[in-house]
Amino acid sequence: MRRSIIWFRRDLRISDHPALNAAIESADEIIPVFIVDPNQSNQSGAKQLAYLSQSLRELDRSLGGSLHVIEGDPATVLKELLSRYEATEVHISEEFEPYGLTRDRKVEEAGVKLIRTGGPYAISPGRVRKPSDGTPYKVYTPFYKAWLAHGWRDPASRPEEIPTVKPGSADRNFPTWEMPEGSIVMPAGEEAAHERWAIFKEKMLDSYSENRNMAGIDGTSKLSAHLTWGEIHPRTLLAELGQSKGHEIFRKEIAWREFYGDVLHHNPHTVDDYYAPQFAAMRYDEPGEKFQAWCEGRTGYPFVDAAMRQLVLEGWMHNRTRMVVASFLVKDLHLEWQLGADFFKEHLVDFDPASNSHGWQWTAGTGTDASPYYRVFNPIEQGKRFDENGDYIRKYIPELGHLVAPDIHEPWNVLDGYLHDYPVQIVDHAKERLESLGRLDEIKARKPEKPD
Repeated sequence: MRRSIIWFRRDLRISDHPALNAAIESADEIIPVFIVDPNQSNQSGAKQLAYLSQSLRELDRSLGGSLHVIEGDPATVLKELLSRYEATEVHISEEFEPYGLTRDRKVEEAGVKLIRTGGPYAISPGRVRKPSDGTPYKVYTPFYKAWLAHGWRDPASRPEEIPTVKPGSADRNFPTWEMPEGSIVMPAGEEAAHERWAIFKEKMLDSYSENRNMAGIDGTSKLSAHLTWGEIHPRTLLAELGQSKGHEIFRKEIAWREFYGDVLHHNPHTVDDYYAPQFAAMRYDEPGEKFQAWCEGRTGYPFVDAAMRQLVLEGWMHNRTRMVVASFLVKDLHLEWQLGADFFKEHLVDFDPASNSHGWQWTAGTGTDASPYYRVFNPIEQGKRFDENGDYIRKYIPELGHLVAPDIHEPWNVLDGYLHDYPVQIVDHAKERLESLGRLDEIKARKPEKPD
């Protein structure tokens, strides 16, 4: 019997899975395994771990109850499995973020050969480059055009049969991570991903360009967690997109994810460091009570607070409000973007190192964006524009449930705005906007030091 191992990581599906297909083609039987790496799980948030636990159960069901789930050091676990089953190969989907790259390098240095087939992107990071000099793109729009021109493979076929080796009870160590009490998190797993994709295609995709920014309605795909955990592949989504405006805008959103993956691949330090290094010298405040108020959704700005409460409750936040709360942290509270990125990492079930870090840096004005630091989101006007009736605010802030629009966006302007003890504003946005621009002028005025 020829046997191969398929090591699942962030590719928890059986459809459109090139590495799984390669493992099946290479052997008579395959050993599907997920390794619970303590080094990784200790750095993950509670909601994220609970979501992963559910997703593993769904993957196991798809594999007919044959998923080996083993806790330990990946190299040690794989070497033991290779020996026990007399397997010859370990197949993986390639990963590109710093943690995954380091882990896989250590596994190979320990003597385990990894066969990489496919990855989490339609086009792997590093492949789309400038034709003029072969360097990576630093700006999204030209990257997008080159990404389109490069193209991607069709979805891989779903295997008709998966000849697996059944695990013993000792290899069924499914984690028992529980969802935090009161959390309302989207369902996990490949089946849930395809169900959501079907709903989105039928009801929302054609109007995506008009509704994707409206926080109070269900107008986005909500596939980010499914993409993060590889429960569905972007190639699967791209294959079903047409040329209408809504389809094109959604294609561009997928490309943003691919662009940030490419940027982090070429600049691995930017997972927690500045892409534009000059901003490390900016004058920032120390986190204190105002940062805690931001974390808890008590800033006194309804659109910001609704978003932060959604994050803590659901492990997900609307994309428009992600930008608004990020701008508020950096531009109104004058705190470094890493503080917010770490808080998102703790709570998001769709946490992705590249998208999280560079989404934050885009809004903070320290990343790849062609627009400089002086773009500052007005948290009041953003709410009026993208939650006109106040439905989003009303859903997450019961203290303001008695107010109607436009009063709900500015409760300080009505007599009963604070009837139910909603907090007062912790800062004056207009004043802090000017302060933020003044701090920008400070670093612009500094002359670069001459080398010795």
